[in-house]
Amino acid sequence: MSLTIKTLGRGRRVAAGSLIAVAALALTACEGGPDAASRPSSAAAPATSHDKESGGSSSSHGSAESAGAKAQSSAGGQRPSAKAATPGGKPTGKAPSAAEAHTSAEATSDRCTAANMSLRLGAADAGAGNIRYPLVFTNKGTKACSLRGFPGVSLINRDGSPVGKPATREGGAGRVVRLQPGQSAHALLHTLNEGVSDTPCWGKSQIVFVYPPGSKESMTTGSRGLRVCGGRFDVTAVEAGALG
Repeated sequence: MSLTIKTLGRGRRVAAGSLIAVAALALTACEGGPDAASRPSSAAAPATSHDKESGGSSSSHGSAESAGAKAQSSAGGQRPSAKAATPGGKPTGKAPSAAEAHTSAEATSDRCTAANMSLRLGAADAGAGNIRYPLVFTNKGTKACSLRGFPGVSLINRDGSPVGKPATREGGAGRVVRLQPGQSAHALLHTLNEGVSDTPCWGKSQIVFVYPPGSKESMTTGSRGLRVCGGRFDVTAVEAGALG
């Protein structure tokens, strides 16, 4: 009899516990509303930018990178995009115009080079304490070519040892000089007469070592005993015609 009463008491406690659990679930469902069951869990949350950088990038992100790479490749990888913007929303660069691109391409394609020119140093022209020597470039090729800007000029001896320092640039860059076969252009080398300045003269040179404007190939010619005095050794941009 005692065993039966204990069993009935335990069964009542289990039933009461089940009723409490059912009531709690019903209350939770009421508070969450009808859409509670359809809300996404944290496992279904969209990936953050950090997640994408870690390998979770979407297909649209990959497509944007692919399109950007194609645009950069078609532009040569150097031309700034007209649509690129600063944080303020203003364009950061401007693509060169068709005229500018054509001028640049033409200047590169028909530039006079050391291989199709001859070089000589003209006679000295002295006056008012200054001495100038024309450095003359002549187109010896069969096609027209162009020169613009400053040649690189140094004085050396036959053994290759330098005399003084390379010439510094004097004046503006000038205009493009178009040379037909046989035509010449010149730049002027400038120094001072001995005694004009207290700065001592350099030693006499034997060779003028020259890089034509825009060229990485050198040319040489005799220096005719050119001697720099007063610490002044300049070169101008090329101009049309031959002097001396």
